[in-house]
Amino acid sequence: MKCNFCKKEVTFNLKVEGDVGADAIWCDECYCNLDIYDMPISNSLKKQLTTWTQQYGEWMDWSKDMLCSNGVQMEEEHNKIGESLTVKVRNELGDEYKVRFSPSSSTRMYANRDS
Repeated sequence: MKCNFCKKEVTFNLKVEGDVGADAIWCDECYCNLDIYDMPISNSLKKQLTTWTQQYGEWMDWSKDMLCSNGVQMEEEHNKIGESLTVKVRNELGDEYKVRFSPSSSTRMYANRDS
């Protein structure tokens, strides 16, 4: 996979991670966000990843800068879906790539902030 920020300009170490306004696949060497449409995966999986990442942070009430009432469960479900999508990415890319999942942990951060 082409990575414009890595010294070798190519990476085989990828990370699936949700974030606001970002695509779901990242270089796991330099942490650059990679363009999902440059990934050699099916269009169906690209759509699933895009939908998943667009739902990132729905457990937050951004106007109040706090968790929604069921925020912990929502984030846990988001992470379960992310794990499942990571397996699909691994399967489609094959053994040439190392792909790991980086779960969201924002509810822990907000829960600890209020204690």
